[in-house]
Amino acid sequence: MSFILLDGPVGTELARRAVATPAPMWSAHAIEGAPDVLAAIHRDYAHAGATIHTAATFRTTPRASGPGWERLARRAVEITRASIDPGHRVAGSIAPLEDCYRPDLSPSDPRAEHRALARALAGAGADLLLCETFPHVGEALIAVEEAVATGLPTWLALTAGPSADLLTPAQIAEGAREAVRRGAQAVLVDCVPADRTLEYVDAIARLALGVPFGAYANAGREEDGIGWSSNDRAAAQRYLAHARRWLDAGATIVGGCCGTSVVHIAALAAERDR
Repeated sequence: MSFILLDGPVGTELARRAVATPAPMWSAHAIEGAPDVLAAIHRDYAHAGATIHTAATFRTTPRASGPGWERLARRAVEITRASIDPGHRVAGSIAPLEDCYRPDLSPSDPRAEHRALARALAGAGADLLLCETFPHVGEALIAVEEAVATGLPTWLALTAGPSADLLTPAQIAEGAREAVRRGAQAVLVDCVPADRTLEYVDAIARLALGVPFGAYANAGREEDGIGWSSNDRAAAQRYLAHARRWLDAGATIVGGCCGTSVVHIAALAAERDR
């Protein structure tokens, strides 16, 4: 089965490997605080079969990382590039400026900050820009516009949050449609529980937008048994069962979000390669 395989989460994988990720920088702490662990995570995802690797730039913004934000963003791209196989692509992550589960906190004018990060990631040598985990469609579209303006391929991933209550399937689909109008070359849903993701994938599929689409879900609650344990192959198979439904709906890009792991990516790679 042919599809593009993204990597899995960096933040929860850092936590799993005993690296602290306190707010507001989250995973960006590891760029200087634990670069070897960060590199190992990227290597492990590459060895598992992922071919697109997201740099730890989710919080390398002036408001989250302070005056050194651009240096951190460039270093994150460098670490990713040095850790993956030739021919694999580095995605620069552009995230909501505030909280990815609090659309009410979205700034009224986020353009300048998204422009700055998009340009920094392009200058650092990212292969594509991934505007990800946006629960606020308006802010997401501004981020897409600024990413597209760099000339790099731009993808958008919208989220309905861990309880699937921040955006409806119809809202995510319409946001995806508008992002494509503004130049996005792929659209996804991310960080929605795996057992709730299909309805969002279906909504995007029904619009027949003419670009690749897909999903990278979170593992949901620990009691769901879909993730959170780094060596749980049964959990990875449960995630794979959901991903097969997304693929059956037409998805061609799949990966993992919070609570999934290298094991989940390896299970997806085995499906892709069989």
